[in-house]
Amino acid sequence: MAGRDLLLFVAVTVISSSLMAPMARGNSDGDALYVLRRSLSDPDNVLQSWDQNLVNPCTWFHVTCNQDSQVTRVDLGNSNLSGHLVPELGKLEHLQYLELYKNNIQGKIPAELGNLKNLKSLDLYNNNISGTIPPSLGNLKSLVFLRLNDNRLTGPIPRTLTGISSLKVFDVSNNNLCGPIPITGSFEHIPLDNFENNPRLEGPELQGLAGYDTSC
Repeated sequence: MAGRDLLLFVAVTVISSSLMAPMARGNSDGDALYVLRRSLSDPDNVLQSWDQNLVNPCTWFHVTCNQDSQVTRVDLGNSNLSGHLVPELGKLEHLQYLELYKNNIQGKIPAELGNLKNLKSLDLYNNNISGTIPPSLGNLKSLVFLRLNDNRLTGPIPRTLTGISSLKVFDVSNNNLCGPIPITGSFEHIPLDNFENNPRLEGPELQGLAGYDTSC
């Protein structure tokens, strides 16, 4: 009996371990999003369903997952949220859409967002975000929409962004950016209106006639 019991215990342990493996993977996304939840003030309880004790965040409101239970969308635009973004968002490796526009989010854009290699849309417009635009966002080679307008961003427009060939929409109007406006690569077709109301921007870069000064 003791031998049979031992074999049964080993079998149950192996099966349990194999079942737990995908849960742990799913929870890594949930852990990252729960850190975001803790950093935000949510007076309208839009994040009430974000329960850390669930197997994964795919049943949470405003979160979309793929068939492998990996987070692909976070839709929290116009949700009356305040607080700040967190570096842990950079761990959502399958994220395609991060929509946090029209809130009262403060603080800086985490450089770790540059790890989101599958991101197609980063919408942080109409918040109260300050600091500089991280050059690491130039690593987002799938990005199509980057809207950072109507914040309090300072510093230059990172030249790394011109290398995102997929970028179609870029808007940084109504900030306090400085230096020249890039006009090469993906920026060749960005309307100048999308840079307006940045009093310290110096106009389009004079290619070949002036160096690109990032020390503004």
